[in-house]
Amino acid sequence: MKNSFKILLILSVVLLILSCNTTEPPQPEKTIKLELEDTASIEAWIKITTNNIQLPATVTLNKSAEGGNAVAQDIILSTADSVVYIDSLLPKTTYTFQASIHTNIQTYKSNELSVTTMDTTSHNFTWQSWTFGEHSSSVLFDVAVIDENNIWAVGEIYMNDSLGNPDPHAYNAVHWDGQEWKLYRIMFYTICGQSHKTPYPAKSIFAFNKTDIWIAMDGDQIARLNDTTQTNIMCLPFSFVINKLWGSSANDMYAVGNNGNIARWNGTRWIKLFNNGTDLNFYDILGAKNKDDEFTIYTIAANISSSFDKMILNINSLNPVNTDGIPYSIHGIWFKNKVFYVVGSGMYKKYNITSSLEWEAIHHGITNYYLSSINGNDLNDIAACGAFGELLHFNGYNWKSYQNIFNGTALGKVTIKNNLVVAVGFNSSKAFITIGRR
Repeated sequence: MKNSFKILLILSVVLLILSCNTTEPPQPEKTIKLELEDTASIEAWIKITTNNIQLPATVTLNKSAEGGNAVAQDIILSTADSVVYIDSLLPKTTYTFQASIHTNIQTYKSNELSVTTMDTTSHNFTWQSWTFGEHSSSVLFDVAVIDENNIWAVGEIYMNDSLGNPDPHAYNAVHWDGQEWKLYRIMFYTICGQSHKTPYPAKSIFAFNKTDIWIAMDGDQIARLNDTTQTNIMCLPFSFVINKLWGSSANDMYAVGNNGNIARWNGTRWIKLFNNGTDLNFYDILGAKNKDDEFTIYTIAANISSSFDKMILNINSLNPVNTDGIPYSIHGIWFKNKVFYVVGSGMYKKYNITSSLEWEAIHHGITNYYLSSINGNDLNDIAACGAFGELLHFNGYNWKSYQNIFNGTALGKVTIKNNLVVAVGFNSSKAFITIGRR
């Protein structure tokens, strides 16, 4: 009996202790974190991540430059992960950012994030230009720069023969060896698979290096070159006019063209990737490595002569992305990381192409002419070209036009590589090419 009473007493004491323990479980920690998403010369994109903070919430983002006063900016966060766009920065300047959220109980502060903007590049190019053609109408459609002493351009160039008479067989490529231009006839089948060949006009060129060069005719055939020696001709198993080539490797090549057609070479055969019945023409294609070291590829389509219809297509998913904010036709695309540029009837820019935000028009005060092509080394070194000799360069801070130099020339394609800008097109009835050296 005494033992039973002792046991009951012990159990009662234990229950009393347990019932008196009112300590609440620890609450999850509330945090704010800043990470740099991307930076340019006058812009930065900062990711703000919150943890266990009730949203929406007002975040105060403090920015200070070296030796300068802090500037505060209030931002409304509605999601736990948000990317904030910061503009009006100075080139080649280090800024410190810190975010804070104030509640009735306390203030939560983020880590300090140091961001250094990119420097600007030079607008100081020296231009040298050439024309080709002695009869009929000559034009260059595309250009590839391997290095400063190895440049190819393709199109159709009509010259006279050795007797001074018009030669009906056009040249379709020119090559720069660092000293002079040499004309070439790249051969294609008159009819695919048959023995007879002819130098049809060439529409696009893509060079991996000097030993692996791809040239598409103004049709559905592609020639390959090793240096200046043609090695073979490939016929697409479905017919469409190729407008542009791009590839990540010799086993991963893409051809885009008229009537909504896209084809891919997988190292063994050509496969049709896309034709959803659209009559839009794909004019440009570009791929770039993302942060996961994988290629993201986009192509654009329009019908510049007949409508304002347009499409920007992700080739990885074959899904279109929105074109809100672009009212007219488009013709060229360039991007790096998450910053995208599209040109055509105006110039448009967007950060994160998959977002629901509209494209930002940035052509106001820069150019009044149709732009057909855009290309870049980096976010602070971009070139664009178009009608009436318009040739533009962006140095990370502002755009400069060289249109006064090339007025009267129609420029269709531009590429920039290291300190070279090369643009091609036509001037009157002659094919035209210019090289800008910095």
